[in-house]
Amino acid sequence: MASISSLGVGSGLELNSLLNQLQEAERAKLEPIQQQVQEQEVKISAYGELESALSSFGDAADKLSDPELFQGHEASISGDAFKASADSDAASGEYNVTVNDLATSGSRATQRVADPEAELNSADTTLDLSFQDAGLDHSVNIAAGSTLADVRDAVNADPDAAVNASIIDDGTGHRLALMSEDTGEQASITGTNFATMADQVTLSATTETQGGQDASLEVNGIAITSTTNRVEGAIQGVDLDLQQEGSSTLSVARDDESIREAVTGFVENYNALKEATDNLTAFNGEGSQAGALNGDSAVRTIESRLRGDLSSGGQAGGELSMLSDVGLSMNVDGTLELDQDELDSALVEDPAAVETFFAGDDTTPGLAERLTETTEQLTSDTGALGNAIQGAENQIDRLGERYTRTEDSIEQTVERYRTQFNQLDSMVAQMNQTSSYLTQQLSGMNSGGGGGLL
Repeated sequence: MASISSLGVGSGLELNSLLNQLQEAERAKLEPIQQQVQEQEVKISAYGELESALSSFGDAADKLSDPELFQGHEASISGDAFKASADSDAASGEYNVTVNDLATSGSRATQRVADPEAELNSADTTLDLSFQDAGLDHSVNIAAGSTLADVRDAVNADPDAAVNASIIDDGTGHRLALMSEDTGEQASITGTNFATMADQVTLSATTETQGGQDASLEVNGIAITSTTNRVEGAIQGVDLDLQQEGSSTLSVARDDESIREAVTGFVENYNALKEATDNLTAFNGEGSQAGALNGDSAVRTIESRLRGDLSSGGQAGGELSMLSDVGLSMNVDGTLELDQDELDSALVEDPAAVETFFAGDDTTPGLAERLTETTEQLTSDTGALGNAIQGAENQIDRLGERYTRTEDSIEQTVERYRTQFNQLDSMVAQMNQTSSYLTQQLSGMNSGGGGGLL
């Protein structure tokens, strides 16, 4: 835009100030557009808040629609002999478990080597390892001139060696210590050819051997052995992690606490969603600030869909079909309330019916499953909320285009005013010059020849 600072110089008129005022008046046409953009941005922000609350409720409903939630079991233990975890296949009951022996790894130490830096073998050879389970027998390649550390590294680098190697200083010499990677009797290392492999040194003492051991335990008096301290399958659906010798009592029961937490989360998230919609659509009378989504059709659609699902209750024809059957009720203000005692009674009397109420079955969805599908549809790109957000974003784009067009029009109008003012400035300046010239001429006539006429 060209400078307007020179306007009025020729005429002496305040054309520069006048043009500024006209420009401000023209740019006032942009304010309604900016206001509309801000309104749409506020609406998009409100939609985002609503979407977050709706998604959180959908997640809570999805958790409650999972059949595995109702089939889970929890294990409680009195004692420190083992830890336990139970899955959906576990059978409820109480078990007395006695751990007699923990599973251990076998170990073997070679003869002492006086100098750990000494070369052990004169030619390429192998270190032969023998195990209780002959299927594990293996030979590790050893390069000529290897030291004790080289042998250790060769063993540890061989993935089929089935042992871990280390060097131990027992105070009078250095030994290659081998520990079976796996626990249990069959994984025990039973011998090596270290004495013949190390043909360049003089060895002293004999090897020291500790055999591997299987875990031994009793479950309700039944003897069980395991090659590891993790015992799977001894009790259906339960994994035991043996910790120490001793006896403990294991109780396996349906995990009702997780169900209670899921139902409580469902109620809390629904009420949080209700609070969000109330705040966003609030209108407290004349003179009050209305919520950003007051009267919004997308909100009405969301509330109507959710109320419809909730009023339908559980699976039609199921043993439990009404909200009150599982301790749920709808308050006058539209919030949900949970009676924990009623829910606990339903879980005790007919846990399968509670599962069907929320999660449905192979043919008909339950309440939570329907609500999960509803929230997913509402928040999708083609759902009520997705369409509303897209509509607001499209409106901002249109307003942006309108703003640009209006701004271009204002600049053209101001430029036209500037041209006209320049012309006015020039014309007035010329008139002032003419006026000054005539004044001078008239003044000269009056002062020069007026006296001779009298």
